[in-house]
Amino acid sequence: MKDILQIIALLLGFLACGSAVLSLHNHYWKVSTDDDSVIITSNIFENLWMSCAIDSTGTFNCWNFQSMLALPGYIQACRALMITSIVLGTFGLVATLVGMQCSKIGGENYVMKGRIAGAGGVFFILQGLCTMIAASWYAFNITQEFFDPLYPGIKYEIGDGLYIGWSSATMALCGGSCLLCSCGIRSPEDKKSHLQNFRSYSYQPQSRHMVQTVSATSNVPSSQYGLNVYV
Repeated sequence: MKDILQIIALLLGFLACGSAVLSLHNHYWKVSTDDDSVIITSNIFENLWMSCAIDSTGTFNCWNFQSMLALPGYIQACRALMITSIVLGTFGLVATLVGMQCSKIGGENYVMKGRIAGAGGVFFILQGLCTMIAASWYAFNITQEFFDPLYPGIKYEIGDGLYIGWSSATMALCGGSCLLCSCGIRSPEDKKSHLQNFRSYSYQPQSRHMVQTVSATSNVPSSQYGLNVYV
């Protein structure tokens, strides 16, 4: 059961990390809305790095954001969160590969491998939280501008990149949870060794008590015995 959970967690973590990279490079984080537009001359879509436009003739143009400091604060924060998410996911994959019980990487110290696998689960959960916060924060600003009747700029709708990010976050959280659950499951070999250690520990105090009793008896001076002992 432990091996199955760890394999599932590895697959989910790999898909989550790949989806996070795909979401970061996707152009469609937000797409200009066609609501209340009679004549549509162009469609505009943006992500964390650039803004693109495509007109009715099919001409496609993109331009990168020139100044990072001129961008809104939430875009800068989402950039940092997505990059951090990918880094954490990479650490989680490496830790999971080393800590898997069925893997020969990292030797045969299964106690240490279990701790490394648990650390991989924590990395995956942190990755999922970073991705979820970034995608939800970006989507919150889109919906806030969309439903604001006094907003003078172009209104946008949620694009495909955010849905990919939410999927990545969900898979990362599920993978990390599977890894942490696998750390709490003991294999039959672990249970057997634990039972043997418990039995050896339970017999040890009794033997020590007997040795102490014999030594205490042997150390009693002869003067404490009466004269009848020698009769």
